[in-house]
Amino acid sequence: MKKIIFTALTFVGFATVNAQTVTLNVRLKPVQTLIVNTAQKTVNLDYNTREDYANGVTSLNADHLTVYSTGGFQVKIKSGNSALVNGSKTIQANTIQVKASAGTDPVNGAQYSPFSPLSATETTLVTSSAGVVDKKISVEYKGASANAYLDNYVTGQNVSVYTSELTYTIISQ
Repeated sequence: MKKIIFTALTFVGFATVNAQTVTLNVRLKPVQTLIVNTAQKTVNLDYNTREDYANGVTSLNADHLTVYSTGGFQVKIKSGNSALVNGSKTIQANTIQVKASAGTDPVNGAQYSPFSPLSATETTLVTSSAGVVDKKISVEYKGASANAYLDNYVTGQNVSVYTSELTYTIISQ
């Protein structure tokens, strides 16, 4: 009996363990989404009174943008042109200013730039060093004061509308 047990242990001792290894990679790519509130796809700066022309007007769009980002990011804005156009007349885009601020579900630790003039080149509105999930950013648009648009009403138009398409972008930081 001792001989059988010894022989069995001897065979177990000669059995080889065949181990294999696998490399596991977790591959993370940057993902950013930026969504403009669908109810705020058109922003109007309405000059209705003498005081509006003198003091300028603003339009605060609460929760205008929703951001998702895997890691730090910047939100930028640019105007499609250096001027807003109505037929042959123009209003310079840089007479309109834009400012971002914390929305109802804010980006913690974000830096928001103060009012910045619109431009055909990108301007950074928000900077964050951390990733976020569906955080809200409010945006305020401010039209010129001091009667800057006094000579821009076009005779014969009920309302003279000057238009430019604005583009928001989000990039990794």
